[in-house]
Amino acid sequence: MPGSKIYFITDAHLGAGEDSRQREIELCALLDRIKNDAAMIVFLGDMFDFWFSYKYVVPKGFVRLMGKMAELSDSGITIHFFIGNHDMWLFNYLKDEMNIVMHDDPDILEFDGKRFLVGHGDGLGHQDKRYDCIRRIFRCRLNQRMFALLPQWMTFGIANSWSSHSRKGHIKKNPKIFEYQGDEREGIVIYCRQRLLNEQFDYCVFGHRHTPIVRTIESPSGHSAVYVNVGDWLMHRNYAVYADGQINLYDNA
Repeated sequence: MPGSKIYFITDAHLGAGEDSRQREIELCALLDRIKNDAAMIVFLGDMFDFWFSYKYVVPKGFVRLMGKMAELSDSGITIHFFIGNHDMWLFNYLKDEMNIVMHDDPDILEFDGKRFLVGHGDGLGHQDKRYDCIRRIFRCRLNQRMFALLPQWMTFGIANSWSSHSRKGHIKKNPKIFEYQGDEREGIVIYCRQRLLNEQFDYCVFGHRHTPIVRTIESPSGHSAVYVNVGDWLMHRNYAVYADGQINLYDNA
């Protein structure tokens, strides 16, 4: 029977770095440990550094994670997956194969009488107009169909090169990019405070920033919520757990 906790995991970026397989093994070990007390598992996106769901072809690798996700879903645990900016082209593969609930954008999840605003976090707050434009291009269905016509060796080559170049470029441009920038500069926080103007929720849980943090945020209307950035599984091996009315961050060390 499903348990009584929600687990949030984000930004494993499997496929990137020489330790990708070790990260996957450690992640599957965590999923195996939590399967007896998890009512819900929420993946907050960028679990894969790149993924493209072809009609008849499954990308190579990640069989350990895929098998574990299928096992957990089959056991009755509800699994949600919020696509990130690296794995936005998962489409309906996980839904069709494993009955995983897919989300393209932030959404409200309700559990234990609480409301959770949940998402990956890219493009929120509109702090980067250039990225907003790129995001629209990548999410355009016509562009996705055209990309699918390219040979697989070419699509994965383009994507992996882009991902590596983008990550290194961001870090070189701003070495402190993964530090908390303050409520007025964090796009996710700006987005959450704007939504708090017109609706109420108890928690905002996101990834993308690779910055593990738990803090209370408040909108000008006076509504407040607990903001949680889970961090990542790439550098910190973080995950968050909601249980008994509280949400806490942990690392897998």
